[in-house]
Amino acid sequence: MSGTPALTTLDAVRGDVITSQSPAYDGARSVYNAMIDRRPLAIVRATDVADVRIAVNAAREGGLPLAIRDGAHSVPGFGTVDDGIVLDLSGMKGIRIDPVNRIARVQGGCDWGDFDHAAHGFGLATTGGIISTTGVAGLTLGGGIGYLARAHGLSIDNLRSADVVLADGSFVTTNATEHPDLFWALRGGGGNFGVVTELEFDLHPVDTIYGGPMFFELDAAEELFRTFGEWIAAAPRAMGAFPAFQIAPPLPFIPEDRVGDPLVLLVSCFNGSDEDAESMLKDLRTVATPVAEHVGRMPYPALNSAFDGLLPKGLQHYWKAAFLPELTAGVIAAHVEHGPRVPAMQSTMHLYPIDGAVHDVAADATAFAYRDANFAPVIAGMWPDPADNEANIRWVRDYHAALEPHTSEGGYINFMAGDDQGRIRANYGSNYDRLASVKKTYDPGNLFRINQNIVPAQ
Repeated sequence: MSGTPALTTLDAVRGDVITSQSPAYDGARSVYNAMIDRRPLAIVRATDVADVRIAVNAAREGGLPLAIRDGAHSVPGFGTVDDGIVLDLSGMKGIRIDPVNRIARVQGGCDWGDFDHAAHGFGLATTGGIISTTGVAGLTLGGGIGYLARAHGLSIDNLRSADVVLADGSFVTTNATEHPDLFWALRGGGGNFGVVTELEFDLHPVDTIYGGPMFFELDAAEELFRTFGEWIAAAPRAMGAFPAFQIAPPLPFIPEDRVGDPLVLLVSCFNGSDEDAESMLKDLRTVATPVAEHVGRMPYPALNSAFDGLLPKGLQHYWKAAFLPELTAGVIAAHVEHGPRVPAMQSTMHLYPIDGAVHDVAADATAFAYRDANFAPVIAGMWPDPADNEANIRWVRDYHAALEPHTSEGGYINFMAGDDQGRIRANYGSNYDRLASVKKTYDPGNLFRINQNIVPAQ
């Protein structure tokens, strides 16, 4: 390959190396968030760990910025970079399920759709996100909130080990006994410490679940949120559910004359009997009669991919997030004021409960510090037309500002926006200083800085 010496070393890569002279360049450099438009020098589509090591060494030796990409879902666009190297793991899709010991080994390019499909064949699953096209590694390294969190903890709580290419190009396997400081940091510290090429997870018996979406009129929002706070605290851990605001999409179970109306949404996921699920959901239906619902028995992967069609690649994205201790009257009032103003069918606010098994883990046991929070709200602004950016970004910011007096200083790093760099220390909370020390050990030159960056300790 012609160009700088660093790019010339990429000739040894077995996978594709795409530059601005390649016909595939524009497609290869695009990411999930269409607001992000960056022009890397090269995009390396790795096929194996050897390719990863070559790309890491090339970036380090050439003094080039390095962006790591698996699912490319990063809202701030951390999966790409100007004038540097993008290391794209999406071709590394190997998965091995051990159904006897309930363990999954998953390569760094897999998304949750890949994972769920493979594990579901054995009636197993672990905590993942709610969009199946999200990368497994990226979501996990930030914590991993999903439907199964109340029952089985965050994704990081199910992580057994990880294979990592470090900044010096070396390769290590880390777990509770091998490089334990690195293993601690990976579980919530994001992509700050290396390129994770394979992850090993515990699996749990989750085959079909009972649940789905229920839509309610906006005038039920205040009572529904208040009831939900008490209801989810008392619910068995097998119940994963969250309230939201959503403009009704054109789905077969939604009355045609209600499509396009802003509504309150409640999505449930119960890993138990139909009878127990219906008994619990009855408490919510007594608040108000649903406008529409699609609740019943379904495969877990069907629910975990239910939002995919609404959220394809290429939308404009601007998000804000926080952690909440409780659903107080002030919190509910902020939701009732701003949630109904949701500006586009793709935009939403989700209020994820993170109690139950998430609270079983001490705040300093992993890098994810906010183990005392009960809820993780995300205001996810998503829409197709860039002409709406100013108005829709304002909706996200105003909503977040209304919640801010009631929330923690930091938020879930997987939901942070590009202008949240000033919140980084708060996002890692009481674990930041230890993370900075681990960063100094494993990446003293801060090669892995295209992320919610932890600066190496001085």
